[in-house]
Amino acid sequence: MDTFRTKLPDGFDLPKRLQRLSELAYNLWWTWEPEAARLFGRLDYDLWGRIGHNPIRLLREIDPQRLNQAAEDKEYLAVFDHVFGLFDAYMNQKKTWTSQTYPELNGRPIAYFSMEFGLHETLPIYSGGLGVLAGDHLKEASDLGLPITGVGFMYAEGYFSQRIAEDGWQDAINNTLDFKNLPALPVLDHSGRRLCVEVEFPDRIVSLGLWELHIGRIPLYLLDSNLDQNSESDQQLTARLYWSDLDRRVMQELLLGVGGVRALRALGYNPSVWHMNEGHAAFLTLERARELVAGGSTFAEAIEKTRAQNVFTTHTPVPAGNDEFPLWLIEKYLGAFWPQLNLTLDQFFEIARHQMPQGETFSMGILALRHSAGRNAVSELHGRVARRMWHFLWKEKEESDVPITHVTNGVHVSNWMARRLMNLFCDYLGEDWYDHLDEPDFWSNIDGIPDADLWAVRLHLKRKLAFYMRERVRDRWTQGGFHPVQVVSSGVLINPYALTIGFARRFATYKRASLVLTDVERLLHIINRPNMPVQIIFAGKAHPADEPGKQLIQQVYRQVKRAETGGRLVFLEDYDMNLARYLVQGVDVWLNTPRRPYEASGTSGMKAALNGALNFSVLDGWWREAYNGYNGWAIGEDREAESQGIQDAQDAESLYTTLENEIIPLYYDRDPKEISREWMARMKNSMKTNIPQFSTRRMVKDYVKRLYVQALPSISAEEGKR
Repeated sequence: MDTFRTKLPDGFDLPKRLQRLSELAYNLWWTWEPEAARLFGRLDYDLWGRIGHNPIRLLREIDPQRLNQAAEDKEYLAVFDHVFGLFDAYMNQKKTWTSQTYPELNGRPIAYFSMEFGLHETLPIYSGGLGVLAGDHLKEASDLGLPITGVGFMYAEGYFSQRIAEDGWQDAINNTLDFKNLPALPVLDHSGRRLCVEVEFPDRIVSLGLWELHIGRIPLYLLDSNLDQNSESDQQLTARLYWSDLDRRVMQELLLGVGGVRALRALGYNPSVWHMNEGHAAFLTLERARELVAGGSTFAEAIEKTRAQNVFTTHTPVPAGNDEFPLWLIEKYLGAFWPQLNLTLDQFFEIARHQMPQGETFSMGILALRHSAGRNAVSELHGRVARRMWHFLWKEKEESDVPITHVTNGVHVSNWMARRLMNLFCDYLGEDWYDHLDEPDFWSNIDGIPDADLWAVRLHLKRKLAFYMRERVRDRWTQGGFHPVQVVSSGVLINPYALTIGFARRFATYKRASLVLTDVERLLHIINRPNMPVQIIFAGKAHPADEPGKQLIQQVYRQVKRAETGGRLVFLEDYDMNLARYLVQGVDVWLNTPRRPYEASGTSGMKAALNGALNFSVLDGWWREAYNGYNGWAIGEDREAESQGIQDAQDAESLYTTLENEIIPLYYDRDPKEISREWMARMKNSMKTNIPQFSTRRMVKDYVKRLYVQALPSISAEEGKR
């Protein structure tokens, strides 16, 4: 790989002793190393909170006198040296899991393509779970020393900020990103000019600039069409995430797949594995084939040569969830492409033709599945659903033999676990507990943590959540345009000592956010029980073009506003990674009510579980694998009902009955020390069963063992089983 690219910008007027703070600000390692984040916060806690934990803005805006004071502060310098000792050891580590277990992967980069990456709230280029999973994947790859390189988009307007009007309607606010305050650096060529790649459309060429981010040891390259040489319309192609306009959507996906391959080539990469996180990047399979066709291969030969190195992860349990484009739209925007594959238009359509009720389409899911040797769903149940859904592509096989495996999702533990809980683990599990993250037997040691100590941490996290919500309302109130009823609806009356349930996710209709509102009078009785109050915190966004999703938010919000709730139903607007962190760490119960089997996996419940919250969920996605009858609660049964209406009614009754008869009494069954011993036993069981099974440590290792090494022709079948 070439050595040109980026350098840290000038503009930080830092004392010599603190110069390396700029280096740390541009490496997102600090986001999952608690002491590194505190190193920035200690400089000015008020400013740090006010600017949304953005270290680059902090270094630009902080009072220089405060920096000079820190440079003379022995206590601060001791923390500074400790953090950079950790950072240097991490970045220079030679004996990683990858180097020791799969040394044949060294120097053989894995390209990881995703439409979105959720890395930190200061970089809003993600919409939800898919992006956060991609960000966690890169962070864990860095921890394991895996040679992954990420490819995605730099969205100039990020993902929208959400405001909830007094009537509960969601307003979307697009905020243009301030690139000088982002941990992204423009990639330059050898002459110091912006490195660009080009993608041809039938009537023009679109240029893409590159941004580089550092995720620990992992580089992430983001494509950006906002360049002067492009037309104003083309500059907007990478402005927003998930354009609802199909013309822009197909152009975006062409830029990601084709432009992403060309960007890696321009940077000097020759990946051994090409991993598509969902079908948005599936055009990369054709660009790789085009490279070989240009060298003299036939299209069939090129596909045969490249298929083995392609890995496709599907996250979608319904056919309609996969991007499908009308054939005329493909003809309109890829007219410059299929001739380079030596194909006719009809032959090109046949690559991914799909007969849909509305007519024939070009399916990105089919394109990826047909041209990838590695194919996986994201949970065991989703694997079954995917094999049934795509069985028509392998008609000669039994459904159970359809070649789609599963790798269940996981979460990056140090990114999501509360620092106070990490410290408790250090005290009772040993300073090296994180080295044993994916070892199930090790986690039986949780039973040795005194209930009182673990409960004290849980109470601290609940108080922290309550304080955060109050301060959030105060900030929002001072901005104006906030109705007094909305103040109460946003959590100012929350009781940190009451049973608190969290429901936070994308507001899509299948997730059934209103299931708990099926019988409002019964719910009011539940939340207002004398001496046993219950609080439910809702949060989440609907896509700006998803009218049913926005109506669902409005339906929930109207109930939240009712005086009878006493402020015990809460809706928190503008759900992002920062708010998610407070919620998964601070609630007692994590509620999840998808209409089975439409939750491919889900990861928010995993984040709650590793912080001691108990899951209360439909047996779908990851929870179907995790639930053992004692580490949380199930809603409904392990089967689908005859109809959606019947399923909704049965699940609502199960939800209410379990809350009334099991969860609430158990939480408030306290001993003289005000601790529910049975609740603590369930909490410990949840943590020791879920942390090792649903971490990205286990997940990324599974990808390596079961998919990545299989894509390397020089690795034998026996080695691939290791």
